[in-house]
Amino acid sequence: MTEQYTVALAGNPNTGKSTLFNSLTGMRQHTGNWAGKTVLTAEGHFNHEGTSYKMVDLPGTYSLYSNSADEEAARDYIIFEKPDVTLVVLDATSLERNLNLALQVMEMTNRVVVCINLMDEAKRLGVKIDINAIEKKLGVPAVAISARHRTGIDQMMEKIRGVASGKIVPAPLLVQYNEDIEEKIAALEPIIREKLGTSFPTRWIALRLLDGDESLINSMRSRWNSPVADTVKGVVSYGHTACH
Repeated sequence: MTEQYTVALAGNPNTGKSTLFNSLTGMRQHTGNWAGKTVLTAEGHFNHEGTSYKMVDLPGTYSLYSNSADEEAARDYIIFEKPDVTLVVLDATSLERNLNLALQVMEMTNRVVVCINLMDEAKRLGVKIDINAIEKKLGVPAVAISARHRTGIDQMMEKIRGVASGKIVPAPLLVQYNEDIEEKIAALEPIIREKLGTSFPTRWIALRLLDGDESLINSMRSRWNSPVADTVKGVVSYGHTACH
């Protein structure tokens, strides 16, 4: 039986994310709207070396803090749909700015591959990037590509398949916050784990609760039945108490 994996494609606007999506999926794609939102979604299919992939092109965003419908749609897909891999596309000429999104995704899931695109443009500008150093620092597979020229695609797919199949187990770098916040996270995580189980990123949810992210709570309520929604309310109440 042919293996099938789902890959979510995340990245800032203008990183060449859609170019990569179109290059891989060709005409085997369709567009629509995210459920309950006016935000467009694109989904495509392709095969690579005997493995079948569904690729979902998430809205281009600078963060996943639910400041817009685009950010909410991207965030919700990663959290609730649980793709086999989230491929974060970065612009090789603006790595520092782009890494913010990568770090946020890495707080949400460990099934991450970092794809540094526009290497042809970086070379033209004299920018040199140490992929091995980035991979070691971030704790997730990283690969350099040029989607426009289709260079590095085989290496990228090898790492995607490795993570999707479980042969590669990333250990993402997690941002460490000040002592006060870390103490509150530590207090919240066991409560979240008890109420929601282990299939959700408890640390990330704790951070969002501490930040008072009502849109995440609304997304949880819209997807789950009333008893679970009541559980969410209890966790939120605890989170709000921990904030003060």
